[in-house]
Amino acid sequence: MSKLKSEEEYQKTLAFHFFRWLSGSRDPYVGKVEMQPQKEYQEEESTIQERMCEHQMIRDKVYDRENNKWLLFFWRFYRIMAVVFCIVLGAMLIVTVSYLPPTGNASNPDNNEVAKRYIESGMQETGAVNVVTGMILTYRAFDTFGETNVLFIATCCVMIMLMAEDAELKKRELQNDRRYEPKNDAILQGVATVLVPIIFIFGIYIILNGHLSPGGGFSGGAAMGAGLILYASAFGFKKTQRFFNEEVYKAAKVTALCLYGLVGIYYYVMGANGLENHIPLGIPGHIVSAGIIFPINICVGIEVACTMYAFYALFRRGGL
Repeated sequence: MSKLKSEEEYQKTLAFHFFRWLSGSRDPYVGKVEMQPQKEYQEEESTIQERMCEHQMIRDKVYDRENNKWLLFFWRFYRIMAVVFCIVLGAMLIVTVSYLPPTGNASNPDNNEVAKRYIESGMQETGAVNVVTGMILTYRAFDTFGETNVLFIATCCVMIMLMAEDAELKKRELQNDRRYEPKNDAILQGVATVLVPIIFIFGIYIILNGHLSPGGGFSGGAAMGAGLILYASAFGFKKTQRFFNEEVYKAAKVTALCLYGLVGIYYYVMGANGLENHIPLGIPGHIVSAGIIFPINICVGIEVACTMYAFYALFRRGGL
């Protein structure tokens, strides 16, 4: 009969060390073999220059139009086919246009009861002198609300990708936001001092008169956004944030979209159920008129102005 060994005696045997190594619980080379960290391979400058020279020689040989007959044939064929394609495409477009019905024909698809309704009854039903504004903000207000949501979502996506979340990074960027351009440019600041108030007043005018003349929230908001961008470019973000910082931006943008949605939902629900809404149309031609068009134009203008400035600020320094 074999003698039963204790655990201490078994740990001294060759079998214990063999099975320990076999199970991977111990590496016999650790602590017994000199190990040095591997150095990063650095290619010699002459080898790099030689490889670059060979690469350039291969390119010169492959793209040698004088000696490479296939390449010369390809370039000639490409130019001829490009000209032929443009001629064929132009001929197809001309033939297609020739089959279009004449402008103003009563049988044209665009001359239907919808356009007639917009033109003949638009002012009476919407209160807007501008037929286009009355159409897109009442009859097709749902589409315009979708476009406004697209601007909101686009800004959110850009903020997710470019917004600097670190407080220290924001502070550093705010202090050095003009390190890539001349600081306190007298000409730029002088021009901005004169033009920015005019741009803002003109943008407000376009928004408030959108139901009376060409304009509205989109074009007026673009003008106001351009004014904000000009001011930030001339005086820097630190001075701009005195009256338009991240908190003001979020409050204005979210509030404008929510108000638009609430007014639109009320108008959609009442109209879909054939009920008369209680938003007065006012007197056509007056500033405060046109029912829901006036407040919606203001909301859209704020949304567009905030979106333009946000894109500029985020792409420039990663913050508002």
